[in-house]
Amino acid sequence: MNESKCPVPKEQQPTNEFIALSKSKIFSWPKTKKSLILVLIKFWIIAFVMFIVISSGSIYFKTSLLKYILLSLFSSLAIPLLVSIRLYLGWNHVFKRLTSEKVEYEESGWYDGQVWIKPLVLKEQESLIASIEVKPILKNLIQILSIISVLALSGILLFQYNNF
Repeated sequence: MNESKCPVPKEQQPTNEFIALSKSKIFSWPKTKKSLILVLIKFWIIAFVMFIVISSGSIYFKTSLLKYILLSLFSSLAIPLLVSIRLYLGWNHVFKRLTSEKVEYEESGWYDGQVWIKPLVLKEQESLIASIEVKPILKNLIQILSIISVLALSGILLFQYNNF
């Protein structure tokens, strides 16, 4: 954005928010689907081990080992699900700011919000960034969220209708 004509502070400009999010260690995971899946699997394994340790203190753990292993396996999906939701919300926020015709910003605090209408050239540039860079990330996150949700729901249904 042209610094002289744009009243929006530099850190609140949508393009700069996109760059900052892209450089962020956590939010850069979804840039490639493979790296995101590997990170989420690592979270799932760590959570599974923690959940097994927690459930091993139960008296019933010794009588129904398979039930508690499966319960830990499915309940540990909550951690990758929450991480995926957080990543989706962050990228979706930037996507909406990039595709919006107006930029809402604060000059010095929450109480003095302003709205600036983007010029056509800037709107086209940011729409291009949104469609080429951010949209595939959101698509990958939605696919991964769907897979995790299906796995979690199948675990819930397994325990709802089967008595081990």
